[in-house]
Amino acid sequence: MTAGTASAPTLVAVAHGSPDPRAQHAVRALVRLVGALRPGLRVELGYLETDRPLLRDTLAGLSGTAVLVPLLFSRGYHVKHDLPAVLAAARAAGRLDAVTAACLGPHPLLAEVLHQRLLEAGYRRGSPVVLAAAGSLDPESAAGTRHTADLLSTRLGGVPVLPGYASAAQPTVPEAVAALRADRHPAAHIAVASCFVAPGLFATRCAEAAPGVVSAPLGAHPILARLLLHRYDQARGIPTPRPSHVRRPLEAVR
Repeated sequence: MTAGTASAPTLVAVAHGSPDPRAQHAVRALVRLVGALRPGLRVELGYLETDRPLLRDTLAGLSGTAVLVPLLFSRGYHVKHDLPAVLAAARAAGRLDAVTAACLGPHPLLAEVLHQRLLEAGYRRGSPVVLAAAGSLDPESAAGTRHTADLLSTRLGGVPVLPGYASAAQPTVPEAVAALRADRHPAAHIAVASCFVAPGLFATRCAEAAPGVVSAPLGAHPILARLLLHRYDQARGIPTPRPSHVRRPLEAVR
């Protein structure tokens, strides 16, 4: 059985949910792109809160096998508690055999799509970057965000990249900007890389704090869609070679 056959487990993209109507549009566009990249694969969507369909309702409509892929960038409360609770209830119903894939970050593909969005926003080569993320009280989540910042720094040729958070954790985006200015970069054109799937309160808050270039949320980007499929294949135990479109870190940023 290959990764793209109709008999493969259903891929369930698990999003957080947002009261911002733009968020659902962006998430649904990403899910459609995932399906287009893997013809024959059933791809569904479920939200942890706010938006519909809720994940529990999506799982209630499935039978057989499924792989849940969190549209989240580090292992915080939602990955460790909310998602397992919904999955346990679905398993108890006895109709679904499902596993959960790793969250989207940290991963070199995530660093690549963050880089691409920065370039689209007008990023100046060599500029320090604040990696804007949602934030979490979970130390593992913070460690994952720092790892993603390190990967993005390598992708950009070694420029400083500091995490900045919208809530729950420090530093905030303004604090991260101030730290970069204080650390031998007082006149630098500091950019903000938005580590969010879709527009919403946190993405807007971070963008408003940006001193200059700020990238758009990742949205329906082909590299992000490939990362979802990579996590899906990993959860199934399918070998996934390093994609050829990810450029080497030492290439010049143009």
